Amino acid sequence: MTDLTPARTRVAPSPTGDPHVGTAFMALFDKAWAAKTGGSFVLRIEDTDQNRLVEGSEQQIHDTLEWLGLGPDEGPGKGGDFGPYRQSERLDAYRPFVEQLIADGHAYYCWCSSERLTALRKEQDQSKAAKTGYDRLCLGKTREERAKLPGFTDTPVVRMLVPDDAPLTFTDIIRGQVRAPFPDDQVILKADGFPTYHLAVVVDDHLMGITTVVRGEEWISSTPKHLLLYRWLGFPEPQYAHMPLLRNTDKSKISKRRNPAARLMWFREQGYLPEAVRNFLQLLGYPPADDDSEVATFAEFVEHFSWDKVNTTGPVFDVKKLDWLNGHYIRSLGAGELTERIIAFHRERGDWDESIDADVLRQAVPLVSERMTLLGDALPKLGFLFADQVEIEDAARASLPENAAEVLDAGIEVLETVPFDAGSIQAALRARLVDGLGIKPKFAFGPLRVALTGGKVSPPLFESMEILGRDATLARLRSLRETL
Repeated sequence: MTDLTPARTRVAPSPTGDPHVGTAFMALFDKAWAAKTGGSFVLRIEDTDQNRLVEGSEQQIHDTLEWLGLGPDEGPGKGGDFGPYRQSERLDAYRPFVEQLIADGHAYYCWCSSERLTALRKEQDQSKAAKTGYDRLCLGKTREERAKLPGFTDTPVVRMLVPDDAPLTFTDIIRGQVRAPFPDDQVILKADGFPTYHLAVVVDDHLMGITTVVRGEEWISSTPKHLLLYRWLGFPEPQYAHMPLLRNTDKSKISKRRNPAARLMWFREQGYLPEAVRNFLQLLGYPPADDDSEVATFAEFVEHFSWDKVNTTGPVFDVKKLDWLNGHYIRSLGAGELTERIIAFHRERGDWDESIDADVLRQAVPLVSERMTLLGDALPKLGFLFADQVEIEDAARASLPENAAEVLDAGIEVLETVPFDAGSIQAALRARLVDGLGIKPKFAFGPLRVALTGGKVSPPLFESMEILGRDATLARLRSLRETL
């Protein structure tokens, strides 16, 4: 097991659209390990691919991580001793290292045009070449020498010169000894002067003092390139923790194109609680010791955190478990806090009705919390409480028994004088309708429910009457009675 010296971890998403749920998955483990060791968790924005940047994406990254309780200790807008924390603001830091690699013979200029490289890949594919990748046409040539050959461009890139003895095995703190494929001569500086991911990630992780690199298993194949750069530049190597990829139920890699839940914003838009989403990601990371410990706070997750518990098999992203967790967390909230969360959710979504009385909603929320999965489930179940009058659903009207008029008349008579609390209402109606008229309970209260709510199914009837009040309750019962 790794020691508990203070770790510096980082998550480094690119602001190229809605944040991916994988960003939060990595951030969870980054933050947990930093907290476990008394270290620091860093957010770095990797925005060197200027063509793919999406306005507002960086802010979404900040907002969703903070929403989940996974905000960084350092990062853009947060500050820290190792800034700036956007790669686009660190361009001056990379060039000296590129020059050093060229001077030491570990990197070289490449003037091959994109058309030549495309043709080369196509030729290698068609011939099923044993060795693919760049053919080193530019290696050892001056600009003038290369310009005499086909497929030349004026603006070169810089490639690393991968030796035959490149390190292909490394120790992963999750997986143990790992072997990666042999890399090709990776571009480390693009024609526009921006570094590629491979150079920037090594330089930034070193300059920011990152000790543990947590990332998805798709980066295992890139690790030899990064180890070479660490060694060539004389940097101490970090620990690597390659996390399993999140997968759809058909075991394919989760993606924003195929699964809306791959978008981190989706959970907030749907009405999930951040603590439920975070707990769900914890369970995806590794299973709990037993079913009784499935529900765990972040503090509890940190307390029992261990890299050797991480399951290397890609976890299946099954929202049924998330739905169950969300329902649990909803029911664990007090009525006041749950009401505030419901209001905040609808205001953020833009469909909050300011005419709704928050105090009435607070009284009513406990009636439906047991049947809520999402924050948006409450108002549709409670809408009848906030309407001036209800519209009777066709199916509900069709369900009324032949003696509905008699039931409503008896109910109205009782409700005109009974003390208007749920217990008194229930006792009086039961005495009159069940005992007095001899109607079975499941039939006795049906017409009252339809009159009160407009439907056959509703929150607890007597508590709903108490919240609605005597006058409104009687008005609805009389309104239905007049139509019979």
